This record gives sequence, C-alpha cells and structure tokens, in this order.
Amino acid sequence: MKIQRNKVRKSISIEDYIKASKKGNRMAEQELLGPGFHSSDRVHQSKKLYSRKQKHRGEEG
Repeated sequence: MKIQRNKVRKSISIEDYIKASKKGNRMAEQELLGPGFHSSDRVHQSKKLYSRKQKHRGEEG
C-alpha cells in the first residue's frame, strides 16, 4: 500500500517574479546584441548641428 504525502507548494512572490523576468530579459538581450552593456537611450542631436557629412554641406562641396 502506497502512502500519500502532502506536497508542499511554495508560492512565488512578486519579488521572485520580477527577478526572474529581469534575468530572462537580460539573457534575451545578450543573445541579440552580444555580451556586455548596450545603451538603449541616446541623446537626441539637433538637425541644425553642424557636421562634416555630405548631406550637411551645401551644393558647393
């Protein structure tokens, strides 16, 4: 005869869920972009800012 034992179910807390979600997001980002830090936000440059690129020069040169 088998003896049934009560299984103790451990509920997942909100902190554990957030931690696992962040870890999964980091792993997915590293698969796409490679290892290391990758900035997701950049400073917006003005269109009027001078640069030496051809599109900012005039028709003269």
